[in-house]
Amino acid sequence: MDSITELIGVLNNEDIRDFKGFLKKKNKRNDVKNIRLFEILETDDINRLKKLYGTSKNKDAYHALRKRLHDSLLFFISNKTFERDNSEAHEALRLLIVGRFLLENNLVKLGLKCLQRAEQKALLLEQFSLLNEILQIRLQYAYLDPSPNLDQLIDRFMLNQHKVRQEAKFQIAYALLRSELQDIHLKGKIVDLTRLVTDTIGKYDISLRELLSFKSLYQLLFIANEYATIHQNYALVQSFLTTSDEFITRQEASSVHHLFYYLHILYYLANFNLRNGLFHESLVYLERLITSCPPGTTFRTQFYLRYHLLKALNYHYMGEGAQALAVLRFGIQQVTVKSNETDVADLQLCLAMFLTQFQDKLALTELRKMIRTDTWYEKKMGMLWTIRKNLLEILIHSQFGDIDLAASRVKSFRRRYKKYLETVRESRVVDFLRLVEKYLQNPAIVRDKHFIAAIDSLAGNTENQDLFVLGFIAWLKSLITSESPYQTLLSLVRELKSK
Repeated sequence: MDSITELIGVLNNEDIRDFKGFLKKKNKRNDVKNIRLFEILETDDINRLKKLYGTSKNKDAYHALRKRLHDSLLFFISNKTFERDNSEAHEALRLLIVGRFLLENNLVKLGLKCLQRAEQKALLLEQFSLLNEILQIRLQYAYLDPSPNLDQLIDRFMLNQHKVRQEAKFQIAYALLRSELQDIHLKGKIVDLTRLVTDTIGKYDISLRELLSFKSLYQLLFIANEYATIHQNYALVQSFLTTSDEFITRQEASSVHHLFYYLHILYYLANFNLRNGLFHESLVYLERLITSCPPGTTFRTQFYLRYHLLKALNYHYMGEGAQALAVLRFGIQQVTVKSNETDVADLQLCLAMFLTQFQDKLALTELRKMIRTDTWYEKKMGMLWTIRKNLLEILIHSQFGDIDLAASRVKSFRRRYKKYLETVRESRVVDFLRLVEKYLQNPAIVRDKHFIAAIDSLAGNTENQDLFVLGFIAWLKSLITSESPYQTLLSLVRELKSK
């Protein structure tokens, strides 16, 4: 897909109509072909495209037309974006632009008033770069202010300059941490994340206590979440829980801009507590999350399905299986055509997992609803998520008697993911799959002492204490305990919490 087609893809029907009107006003001659080219590219009509410029001599004219259309699309989209963006940050920017215009045209009182309002908004939103520009304009025109306090204005400017430098350093550190995450993911190494963050921030002489804000905390928790997901070990980021809780208890989300970060922070804390077995604490954060989402807003839509997913998972691991299933099914009933596809896929996989652990044949029905290809899931949901889905599929087929299909899925899984798992040093997945394959080849092996010892070793491994990992081990262990996978899972969770 070329860049023009991609740009057209972000336009809705109203935008397309407005863009054609924009081109008509822009065209000074009737023979300009930009609207015809736009309509051809919009409908992907190859035959009409060939007729637009018939001979090879006109290739230069065609490419020049494409270039002009591309530039017009960018200009139109930038204007539309600015018009539609009603965020408080853009409101501060508008006030800056208007204030500067008024001052340039000698409307001093109104111009200074606009700049004062812009400064208040930018300060509230912690938009230090924007605030820096506002203060520069205020200093430039301070001589026109009938009641100036120049010393205070200079102090505010110098203090903000320091914050701008600190924020710039933090963004450098954030970029380095994201890059380090990629290396961790590819090399499969485990490092002390707290020390990694501290060392990286210390390298650039960043005062985290001074700079800690909703945005910077959100970025740190994003790093922590990605890191823990890679290793399927959320104990590695437990040190971030106290710092985060202290900050959001002390600070108030006083604007929509802050609310965006605040809600994500609550979501991360709910997830971290869940994965560390702190179920009641996780539920408290979830209730704070949903009550903080204003009804009828995009925030409510964004977090509603995730809220039901995490709530169901908490109840599931607490031993309230029936309630967990009810919450999850209610969440799935809230899915609409506008729902985020990744959130829907999470709910579907979770339901299939619950039903598998309950030994309910409806797991097969739910599995068939996941109709996307592995390539799509890998791209949208990530490699680890897709691997978990494929492993669950193997367990479901073997659980309900389709041994041949399960064995076939094992071979397919090994062909597709063996190299990747070796690259990221995920030996535990390979060990787990080897035990499943032995069971498929000889179900009587569940009475073999070596097979039992191998499962116990897998369950006792410190690396395998993550709740999601325990779910797979519980399925294997249930083969030798004659319990349901869910009963076995709860036993493993109790053992984990007692340690």
